[in-house]
Amino acid sequence: MANTSKTRRALIEGRAALIVIDIQTSTFIDDIEVRSIDNMPGYKDRMLAARTAIDAARAAGVPVIFIQEVHHPSMVDFGRELDGDEDVHCLEDNPATALAVKEMDVRSDDYVIRKRRYSAFFGTDFEILLKGLKVDTLLLVGGLTDVCVHYTFVDGHQHDYFCRVIEDCVAGSSLEAHEASLRAMEYLQTGARRSLEEVLAAL
Repeated sequence: MANTSKTRRALIEGRAALIVIDIQTSTFIDDIEVRSIDNMPGYKDRMLAARTAIDAARAAGVPVIFIQEVHHPSMVDFGRELDGDEDVHCLEDNPATALAVKEMDVRSDDYVIRKRRYSAFFGTDFEILLKGLKVDTLLLVGGLTDVCVHYTFVDGHQHDYFCRVIEDCVAGSSLEAHEASLRAMEYLQTGARRSLEEVLAAL
């Protein structure tokens, strides 16, 4: 049965943080058609749009936390990650794995969380940082909508954070997967899907 008594929350409840998920150098230097991870059309442009959110968050005093997927060159930490459609990716010794420092204006005093799995919460210090910053609302940008963004959103939801995904600034492995994941996130939290324009106004 549908929830008939649900409360529509504010876009930002309490203190917010902008979570920039896996916007790495490979997005901007790799134009080959066959990639280790599929990207939907317009992927790069959507990642570039995240810079607007980053600049606005900084101006508003909202913490910016960069999430970076990395794997050991021995591939010992991939686990089951290569059992599906994804090929080897984000090896530590590959320059393409670095954060997109120039495009996203990553600074030396920014917060960076390195992860070995899809969710930014899994096996990392992410929640320790969020608790230290007294964060209530997670504003999510980056990729992939249907993988790392989705799983981070779900774990944030299960840890009782208010989660918002800026749908102009995320992109999936395909248009279909992107849209399905946005719907799934909206199912968990009404008002989870937000436009960049809405978020800029709220900041």
